[in-house]
Amino acid sequence: MGRPTGFLDYPRAKAPARPVAERLGDYHHVDTAYPDGEIARQAARCMDCGVPFCHSACPLGNLVPEWNDLVYRDHWRAAIERLHHTNNFPEFTGLLCPAPCEGSCVLGINREPVSIKTVERTIVDRAFEEGWIVPEAPARRTWKKVAVVGSGPAGLAAAAQLNRAGHSVTVYEKADRIGGLLRYGIPEFKLEKRVLDRRLDLLSAEGVVFRPGTDVGVDVSAAELRRSFDAVMLAGGARQPRDLPVPGRDLAGIHFALDFLTQQNRRCQGDTVVDGGSISAAGKHVIIVGGGDTGADCLGTVLRQGCASVRQLEILPRPPATRAADNPWPLWPHVFRVSSAHEEGGERVYEVQTTHFSGDQAGHVTRLHGRRVARAVGDGRSGFEPVACSEFEMRADLVLLAMGFTGPARSRLLEDLGVRMTERGTVARDDQWMTNVPGVFTAGDMQRGQSLIVWAIADGRHAARAVDTWLAAEPAARTPSGARV
Repeated sequence: MGRPTGFLDYPRAKAPARPVAERLGDYHHVDTAYPDGEIARQAARCMDCGVPFCHSACPLGNLVPEWNDLVYRDHWRAAIERLHHTNNFPEFTGLLCPAPCEGSCVLGINREPVSIKTVERTIVDRAFEEGWIVPEAPARRTWKKVAVVGSGPAGLAAAAQLNRAGHSVTVYEKADRIGGLLRYGIPEFKLEKRVLDRRLDLLSAEGVVFRPGTDVGVDVSAAELRRSFDAVMLAGGARQPRDLPVPGRDLAGIHFALDFLTQQNRRCQGDTVVDGGSISAAGKHVIIVGGGDTGADCLGTVLRQGCASVRQLEILPRPPATRAADNPWPLWPHVFRVSSAHEEGGERVYEVQTTHFSGDQAGHVTRLHGRRVARAVGDGRSGFEPVACSEFEMRADLVLLAMGFTGPARSRLLEDLGVRMTERGTVARDDQWMTNVPGVFTAGDMQRGQSLIVWAIADGRHAARAVDTWLAAEPAARTPSGARV
């Protein structure tokens, strides 16, 4: 514990951010680095408490008190070693994770919690700047081959761990670039793709083979996949968007959030989006249906595109400013949050429900119609009841549906492999991360359902260990030529 009174001496300081007017003119990262010395003070606030609840709240089990202490003592290289011990991609989680560790920080009982996420991001940024993070290829190869289907955080974490164990790993991605939702689902202002590419270059240098633009199940059959590899890891995520089946849903100008975000990410990558299929908020009155992180991503994007106005609708009540009585520490705090996108503009509307859309003679949406709702609880279940005489309508030139995802998209690969699905629509697995098909494993949102990036990375790591254990017990091996022996 670097400074025993640090939590008393220093207040929590939010990471500096670029001015709103400046950042709305580009897609670069919103936050900037702490001034010299401030990050050490933030790390010094960690109390090194007897029972560090941040460990249990983090799916990766990050050793938070250890690297906080190392940062305070200016031992940065040791800090990145401790960080990499549990997390393959701290630069991703440092930017994107909602930080459940901070929600359970013991200091958060009666003060602002430690700025764990920002300290984490600063450690990995410093490590890259100093050249401490370099490719580390395995000392020996097992000549066993593993196919990873999906290149999001779960697939990449599994690939990194399996490659580290000496297996020959090939990552397949349906999109034209590697990264999954990290590439096309997360806006550039939250994750500049240079950060993603930097890590992908390292994995490639370590021996991981990437095959973008390959629709496994179509371009490569399930039979061929199983014939060519000793094990298969399914990590395709949960990308089936939740729809809004109300009258007028088929009008032009109503799109899923991921389709909209993907297009803007492609523009940022230098791609040209065909005008006929282009989705743009420029000069339009925009309504975002859904109050979560994806909705906030859409909000920041439409503001940068120059929308005329934007409202974000949420069916739930506005959260309280502080923890409610039924939401005590160390549970995740359900409190009102303001993201960087919310700081930039737009209006949030709570406790509303969309009833239908209307449009013009050309078949394009012009209005969203809705009503107020109130939370109703009965028979141990909660729902929503319409408020009498509360109907309203809003102008809408563009509507973005950001209501989350229901599970993995049904694909030919899943059908041809014959994997069993759960009642929730996710891929079923056993305690060893294996599906009902021997040698076929699954990790991340594909088996968990929509979740956090930190869970995806943790799942990928755990599943990789299960694959490695299974391969070690398998008598069949492969020669360098690929033939079974």
